[in-house]
Amino acid sequence: MDSAALLDLLGNENRRRILRLLARKPCYVTEISEYLGVSPKAVIDHLRKLEEAGLVESHVDDGRRKYFSIARNFRLEVSVSPYDFGTKSAYSASPNLDITTCRHLSVNLDRRATDADSNLGELAADLRRLERLENELSIAQRWVQSRITETLDEISTRFEGLDGRFYAELIRILANEPATKEALSRRVDAPPNVVADALERLATHGVVERDGELWRLG
Repeated sequence: MDSAALLDLLGNENRRRILRLLARKPCYVTEISEYLGVSPKAVIDHLRKLEEAGLVESHVDDGRRKYFSIARNFRLEVSVSPYDFGTKSAYSASPNLDITTCRHLSVNLDRRATDADSNLGELAADLRRLERLENELSIAQRWVQSRITETLDEISTRFEGLDGRFYAELIRILANEPATKEALSRRVDAPPNVVADALERLATHGVVERDGELWRLG
């Protein structure tokens, strides 16, 4: 599901409360209804929407009663800054992910204590290490976001008398990947001729260059 649609889905407080409950334990409709203080019919409607989005799943127990649980790990990020508003969703990485390919990330790759022969103490120690890593990555992410905004501010000031933020946005897009004039026009919501003029101006500064139909940072 599109991340913007997920944001709308999770805008409902009762759906968020359902997910908080299911994160603690799988539940039947009646349990959820009592927890929320709403009718079973309303709970079923919320669960149907969450299940369609892939956030929850249902199973039938030995007594043929249906219960619900969280389907998988999922992360939804909302970014709001003077230069950007957007949402991004991400699911758990494959166990085969080679984290050493991340050039800007250095992580202790000691053996994970998830083998069948690991004792409870080893698992607890591994959990503590991962929790600390998650906290450190969160701090690093906030630092990066702050530096991005500062850098874009500095870029904007280099275009005195012009729409500096417009130019900064073009540079930011091209910093991620090359793009055509038409694609840039859609991303920045500006006419193609305006984007073309801006790209030519940036090219005179040696910031961008043209490669066939694509524009990229110089």
